[in-house]
Amino acid sequence: MKTKTVFYCTECGNETPKWAGRCPACGAWNSIVEQTDKPVKSGRKPASAREVKPVPIMDIGTADEIRFSTGMGELDRVLGGGAVKGSLVLVGGAPGIGKSTLMLQICKKLGEFSKVLYVSGEESAHQLKLRAQRLDVESENLYVLSETCLGNILECVQSEQPDVLIVDSIQTLYNEDLDSPAGGVGQVKDCTMALMQLAKGQGVTVFVIGHVNKEGSIAGPKVLEHMVDCVLYFEGDQHMTYRILRAAKNRFGATNEIGVSCLVVGCDALFLVRDDTALLLSSDTNLDEGFSDIILCDIFSVFTRCTDCCLIHQILKVCTCEACGSLCNLL
Repeated sequence: MKTKTVFYCTECGNETPKWAGRCPACGAWNSIVEQTDKPVKSGRKPASAREVKPVPIMDIGTADEIRFSTGMGELDRVLGGGAVKGSLVLVGGAPGIGKSTLMLQICKKLGEFSKVLYVSGEESAHQLKLRAQRLDVESENLYVLSETCLGNILECVQSEQPDVLIVDSIQTLYNEDLDSPAGGVGQVKDCTMALMQLAKGQGVTVFVIGHVNKEGSIAGPKVLEHMVDCVLYFEGDQHMTYRILRAAKNRFGATNEIGVSCLVVGCDALFLVRDDTALLLSSDTNLDEGFSDIILCDIFSVFTRCTDCCLIHQILKVCTCEACGSLCNLL
């Protein structure tokens, strides 16, 4: 029997019947590769072995949707009030921006009331131990595992039964049943699907770290962002200490919130910025009373700043500052 081959784009995952120099879906050049199309052993039970029964929506309770604090206020705010049990959160950012530090730092608070399993495909267990000591996040409920094989990770989850699973990173995981290398479109899709079934089926809260490409979006197929519940971007200049966390997708809250934190170079720890207004606005500008030096506008609202008291508030046309009574006009 002749082996069937398919061609797919490594940037967006679009499949085509033949090779082309440019992907017709995303327009990327030299991104289409050939792969043998054969049945894949997913390890899941056959459909006949699972009992499938619809449930009336009125009989479903919402008390099981438990939110819990991660110990970092800015992260809780971006997530919509804390992490949700059984959710799958994707955290993306440039290399060295502090994604691993952010995830490891929240383990101290999570370890107070839950069992946390931190899986790293980029660092050894000894390296994780040294970084945990530096960040002062050691806990009896924090378990670390240096592994890239998806099957071994799932077996460890079944034996340890953690409440929170952190995977660093999704591009390093691979499924032994697939011939493509780790980080490929097929591997990323299959590993993410397995983690999503783990989160929804067993109620494990899963945080997944993802790399970004040169355009600034999550590396891998676009379907990766559709499969997860939340997509967070950790951004900032590598040569500066301030970091901004924003949500591009959130099924459990709004996406118009950002969190500002400061990366301390000495210990590589993240600390919250209490006065983010003073950080974002320059204080050495001499302006007349009632004159606004900055306008922040998005699809939700327009904001201005009073130069007398530096209070930022929402306006429509013209308003008076509630704090000091000065007139604030749009430019």
